[in-house]
Amino acid sequence: MFRVQVRSKETAVSDQSKLTPLQAAEARRLAAEQAKANKVPQARSEEEKAARKERVTKAKDALSRSVGIKGDHVAGARAAIKTYLQRLNEPNQPDDARFEMLIEAPFKAPEKKKTNGPRF
Repeated sequence: MFRVQVRSKETAVSDQSKLTPLQAAEARRLAAEQAKANKVPQARSEEEKAARKERVTKAKDALSRSVGIKGDHVAGARAAIKTYLQRLNEPNQPDDARFEMLIEAPFKAPEKKKTNGPRF
């Protein structure tokens, strides 16, 4: 009888998990170098640059104005603005209406929920 060894994806993954921490770090470093070497620079038009610059200015202004505001909604809104600024180079950016909502969120208190139950 013949024995056939079949290597599945699970065994390939287990082989990678057997790397020492030093080997894993070296593999990550080499992969990052290769990705950096193959990176294609993005060419943005002057119009796109101006729009991005304006959005960054508005976002930073909203962050600075919302420093002293109190409320449960403020912390989440400020975190959303900070996340927007951190992910500025990612391809999926909010449209203009959504961006304006993001900028105004710290200054607008959310509407209170209406209850239909009995009031005491």
